Amino acid sequence: MDMNIIEYLSKYAVIDDDLAEALVKAVVVREYDKGTTLLREGEVSAECYFVLKGCIRCYYLKDGDEKTAEFYTEGDVVNPAGYGTSEPSPYYLECVEPTVAVTGTPESESAAYARNPALETLNRIIAEAVMAKMEMAHHQFKIETPEGRYTHLLKMRPDLLDRVPQYQIVSYLGVTPESLSRIRRRLKASGK
Repeated sequence: MDMNIIEYLSKYAVIDDDLAEALVKAVVVREYDKGTTLLREGEVSAECYFVLKGCIRCYYLKDGDEKTAEFYTEGDVVNPAGYGTSEPSPYYLECVEPTVAVTGTPESESAAYARNPALETLNRIIAEAVMAKMEMAHHQFKIETPEGRYTHLLKMRPDLLDRVPQYQIVSYLGVTPESLSRIRRRLKASGK
């Protein structure tokens, strides 16, 4: 198993040898080709993901247009809406790059928790931290201007500009290609 997941989990709790061994037994690593759709709108989510390598995009279809909501890259958890329930997904998940991810299912998680209850506690701690991070990002995004959203992207996730197509960046920022060009010119002119 790639040690990225142990390093990631170590940010939230002490991972002793027993817990690391339980993780090794519990995880399933899968590879996905670029363009693979992991989840479609209307489908029930059967899996969650931890991205070891690659990029997964979450997007909605609105009036026939794709509206990018999020990009998940190395070290990100993708816990789809409705995961573990019978609720249909309101969005799509698609691999923007060849992607390697740890996958989980409600059944595999339950079995792992039964074998090692510390995994359930660890999962709860991580879920709380991920939810807090997502809530903060959501609030930040809502209060920013388009230029602020772009400068935040440049500061926090500059790798995305080289990893995903510009039309997806434009959709993610909620601007038109022309607006993004104007923002880039303004920032270049101001030396930012």
